Amino acid sequence: MINLDRRLLLAALSASLLPPKAFAATAASGQTVRLGPPRDFSFAALAARAKKNASQPYSAPQPRASHLIKDIDFDAVQKIRFRADHALWAGGPQPDPVSFFHLNKYSADPVQLHVLEGGKAREILYGPDYFDYGASGLDPKALADLGFSGFRVMDGQNKPTDWLAFQGASYFRASGQDAQYGASARGIAINTAAATAEEFPRFSEFWLDTNGPVISIYALLDGPSITGAYKFDAMKNENGAAIMNVHCDLFFRADISRLGVAPLTSMYWYGENERPKAADWRPEIHDNDGLALWTGKGERIWRPLINPPQVMTNSFADDSPKGFGLIQRDRDFANYQDDGAFYNKRPGIWVEPKGNWGPGAVQLVEIPTEDETHDNIVAYWRPDRAIRAGDTMSLDYRLYWQNNEPAYPKSIAKAVATRLGRGGIPGANPWPRDKHKFVVDFTGGPLMQMKQRYDIKPMVTASRGSIDNAYVIKVVGTDRWRALFDLQVDGNMPVDLRMYLKLGDKTLSETWLYQYFPSS
Repeated sequence: MINLDRRLLLAALSASLLPPKAFAATAASGQTVRLGPPRDFSFAALAARAKKNASQPYSAPQPRASHLIKDIDFDAVQKIRFRADHALWAGGPQPDPVSFFHLNKYSADPVQLHVLEGGKAREILYGPDYFDYGASGLDPKALADLGFSGFRVMDGQNKPTDWLAFQGASYFRASGQDAQYGASARGIAINTAAATAEEFPRFSEFWLDTNGPVISIYALLDGPSITGAYKFDAMKNENGAAIMNVHCDLFFRADISRLGVAPLTSMYWYGENERPKAADWRPEIHDNDGLALWTGKGERIWRPLINPPQVMTNSFADDSPKGFGLIQRDRDFANYQDDGAFYNKRPGIWVEPKGNWGPGAVQLVEIPTEDETHDNIVAYWRPDRAIRAGDTMSLDYRLYWQNNEPAYPKSIAKAVATRLGRGGIPGANPWPRDKHKFVVDFTGGPLMQMKQRYDIKPMVTASRGSIDNAYVIKVVGTDRWRALFDLQVDGNMPVDLRMYLKLGDKTLSETWLYQYFPSS
């Protein structure tokens, strides 16, 4: 299962900074970060330490002041404010200073933080004076030995907003081109939606370094079944997207039945494809509306997300994938009507493998949910190899937090909306109760240059049932082309659908996939 309380904490974090005027005033007073003595550091030494840890039994983190931490809930977190003059690199040399997160009931395990100076590591020494407890009612003296729960990278000097954050287990996330947080990434996923309980390894230590606009983050991963050494090189590009190069060396303490590499975690309650689930007044509620795939053979695939009646894990087998990600393609405010959460501004996350990842599968896990507080979507790469105790693995990949998947070809159209309804002819009575209509809109690529025509064919297949009344038209007054077809099927078992558009012998679109539950 997924850590369902995580979203409540993330919502509270946006209020845990001083207001802009106070931020500017305190930052001007100079940096007051306290540091320990310098110690040698290198990534090779970090990897050697992770490898040594894997040969020893796992030791769970010891709770600190748990009787106090359990009461630092959603409301209390909002009242605890970080003091900006205690930010790392406040006033330079890194253009984006780093502030720290307080422990709380949702993220109760402390992490060690270090800064690299001249190739030497110096621990950032915790103290309750890093925080203004204000109206929280907490006594700073009782919190003297807590430690930090994570950190965030601010969006420039003297600004109250951030663009990158690490907190809780191995979770991290970045804002995209519209400066809005959404889905998260993780260092690793273990046994997600498997028969055994999911394991959440944690980043227990971090080392922070700066090189102009790039911030380098080294991290030590530790968990019952795995250890690892990570390096993240992160920056914002000229379009405001967050780009991160990731390298990891993994060491396995135990056999793992389901390993998830480069995992992404998101929320999907309902979209235009699942209107019966729209219990809320807002038309759509989701961080991302689809899984995008770029296979090793070059095929582009779009799989709209669903809120299934039971936990579903779908595998998309591949060899040396070029990329995959959870994307928010619908960016029209009118389709959300939410001026608080701004789902239309949520970034997608794209994973670009570096090197040959070999055979395996992108796995998509969809978990039923009845509200927007639950992270219920996971996507990751599962290598096609057994993971045994004593094994090692090294991987490189790049993450993009931005509106669209990068390097999308101009030669093919993409699916931008999926809708479902009654089969047959609209208005006909009686209507065929065993038929279900699917309407998929495409745009871009060669379709942009075409006027209305009727010889474009939707190439549709279904895992069961039959397809009829399939055709394609251009939507009047738009640059969209609409593919429609009816599925006739009996029973409640799911149906896997596949479609792409074709004109003669030319493929015009990416491949649209869908998993349909007739009873849902």
